[in-house]
Amino acid sequence: MKCIKAVKQTKEVELGEIRRVDDKTASNMVGSNWIYVSKSEWKSSTRNQVGTKSEPSRDQVEKKKNSKQDISDDGKEFVKTRKKSKK
Repeated sequence: MKCIKAVKQTKEVELGEIRRVDDKTASNMVGSNWIYVSKSEWKSSTRNQVGTKSEPSRDQVEKKKNSKQDISDDGKEFVKTRKKSKK
């Protein structure tokens, strides 16, 4: 497996995009649009992308907190509870 980086932007590829492909594909792609890069550079780029997506934003956290509480018609807050089951 080899890591390659785009040095020219095209319709399908953004500038600086890093891909991990097999040796044969890499040798065919490297040239005017792609260059070889180290595996550590590929790892750091993929970890940065994954880390930013998994962290919830403040708005999302506040929405979760507020979804547990509702405001009744008279303006008083109440907490939703489950109905008790009959035995």
